Amino acid sequence: MNHLCSQREPHPLTRREMLRSSSAGFGALALQGLLAQESRAANSALAPKAAPKPARAKRVIFLFMHGGPSQVDLFDHKPALTRDNGKPLPFDKPRIVSAKTGNLLASPWSFKKHGESGAEVSEILPTIGSIVDDLCIVRSMYGSNSRHGGALLELHTGSDTFTRPAMGSWINYGLGTENQNLPGFLTINPTGTHGGSNAWSSAFLPAHFQGTQIGGNGPMKVPFIENPLKNPDLQRKELDLLNSINREHLERSAGDDELEARIASYELAFRMQMEAPGVQDVSNEPESIKKLYGLDKGNTKAFGEQCLMARRYSEAGVRFVQVTHRYWDQHSGLKKDHARLAGEMDQPVAALITDLKQRGLLDETLVLWGGEFGRTPVAQGKDGRDHNPHAMTMFLAGGGVKAGLQYGATDEYGYYATENRVHFHDLHATMLHLLGIDHTELTYRYAGRDFRLTDVHGRVVRDLLA
Repeated sequence: MNHLCSQREPHPLTRREMLRSSSAGFGALALQGLLAQESRAANSALAPKAAPKPARAKRVIFLFMHGGPSQVDLFDHKPALTRDNGKPLPFDKPRIVSAKTGNLLASPWSFKKHGESGAEVSEILPTIGSIVDDLCIVRSMYGSNSRHGGALLELHTGSDTFTRPAMGSWINYGLGTENQNLPGFLTINPTGTHGGSNAWSSAFLPAHFQGTQIGGNGPMKVPFIENPLKNPDLQRKELDLLNSINREHLERSAGDDELEARIASYELAFRMQMEAPGVQDVSNEPESIKKLYGLDKGNTKAFGEQCLMARRYSEAGVRFVQVTHRYWDQHSGLKKDHARLAGEMDQPVAALITDLKQRGLLDETLVLWGGEFGRTPVAQGKDGRDHNPHAMTMFLAGGGVKAGLQYGATDEYGYYATENRVHFHDLHATMLHLLGIDHTELTYRYAGRDFRLTDVHGRVVRDLLA
């Protein structure tokens, strides 16, 4: 049986109830053995596991454009929008919409063909345009929810209505992490996103699979990572003393999985303090790399540092790294704010892919770019676009996808995905496939049923595979 399919853990309350109840049917020695076995499993849960099927990617970097970037202004050129600017949409709008919209609104920017693939990209993304032959552009993505919170959670967790584990948590549950001194799932600068911590939560999966937040309201580093003692040897002695006290308590209590997990977390924190500060410090990068990411420019410095940090963490063995850029929600001020956001994001994103490629890491690292939905081709007010879950553009790079591919299509105005449609569930299934995981077999038993990232949906989009 596939090891992913066979992983089952009882709900934590069940274990504690067994410990307290004499009617559980276990002798004391048998129960202690069960708890010790579970404790060892928890300690090794993040140990790297071999992918059950041939894998093209080892890790994922997700570049999340929070708010909903406009596909018809960035990647999905629609000459009909320019031709029919100001005219009514000649077919029905969706039955459920986020807000009232008017007539068709032409893009304020021109598009240009790039590379051998001839992919058309907006003039406000010149650097990404220069690397289109490394990208797999999917113009037929769609979701199920027109509101930020629901759409964001559907993209991140597979469900827009229930609390479910984030995709980074699922991947770490299935594969573990390559570096035992670092978390397996990091999310950089997520504070302020709709959905809150649910976007990087492990939900009902064990807590050690949840995302570790970097930045947001504070500096871009792992919280509390600095050693207050400034002396690793002294801290090691202190930790050993605490560990011995906890172990004595553990023996007296006939096993306690929560205490065992806490002991393991102290050890991981100590190891992180030894390694994470060096990984997250981008100051020692060559000047050429800093310039590549735009760290020498005011508008690209912040996001450039985050993308560079993502490369460093990914290179160090973190299985899933997410970087958030926001706020792409232009219900008004489209021309001004989309141009500003594109200017902040364009160079760092292209630099990340270029840097991974020149370091020989792109082939085994899957890069994903996109937001929770697209925008309408019809106007909201005079200079805005509403939410549109029915059509959006996302792109992938590396990790076993076809470079230079333009996949799928929308209608002539870009309102609906019409050709080779790809739902978020399909994206998740394809991502897991590239990591060597069958999405139908990566399951977890909870509340009496088996759950998975794609629930009962999803298909691998094989046209995207190299």
